[in-house]
Amino acid sequence: MIIPALDLIDGQVVRLYQGDYGQVTEYKVNPAEQFKLYHDAGANWLHLVDLTGAKDTTARQLDLISTLLASTPAKIQIGGGVRSEQDVVDLLEAGAQRVVVGSTAVKHPEMVKAWMRSYGAEKIVLALDINIDADGTRKVAISGWQEDSGVTIEALIEDYLTVGLKHVLCTDISRDGTLAGSNVALYQSLCQQYPQVQFQSSGGIGALSDIEALKGTGVAGVIVGRALLDGKFTAKEALACWQSE
Repeated sequence: MIIPALDLIDGQVVRLYQGDYGQVTEYKVNPAEQFKLYHDAGANWLHLVDLTGAKDTTARQLDLISTLLASTPAKIQIGGGVRSEQDVVDLLEAGAQRVVVGSTAVKHPEMVKAWMRSYGAEKIVLALDINIDADGTRKVAISGWQEDSGVTIEALIEDYLTVGLKHVLCTDISRDGTLAGSNVALYQSLCQQYPQVQFQSSGGIGALSDIEALKGTGVAGVIVGRALLDGKFTAKEALACWQSE
């Protein structure tokens, strides 16, 4: 399925280029109206990132998030600086169906595995952002992509499969925000290796042909952010492209 995405800083819809807070594009759109547009087009799942909360967990936009989630009948997965069990509780109580966990899943796997046992693997999405070395090694980056964790995506997935891992949102960092197309081979290989996991591709979608290219890979979801905001195509066109044979 196509999962339209919005990133928020202080209530404003933005896009970062390759995770860099110094390279921000602001969009003059109302997040609730944008989510309504996406849902009306047929998107049943939406993706929300609280970039303010990611930078400073004490500044999490919880009131705004609750209002936004209450305004749409679509299901929402939400992330951005999820570092404690209280963050998970707060976001689920705000109305999120799934909570997206990034760096914390790499730094504190035992803690995140405990959350999956408590709340159900269905409720937790691991967001694994990777850099691919020249030899093809796929290492997970953390802390807003500033740091190489030294852990491969395969090692991390194997570890989390022990608690029934269901959802992985995987971003090839080199493609994010570039509109240059997805790393199709990456998703193909991950989906083949771990058929029990539902992978979401993220990063690089710039044209309908990029969505088309992902159709045979086995990914369960395609995150589309900037391309929709930039008007490269509409949510309706993206959904029609994904559903066509």
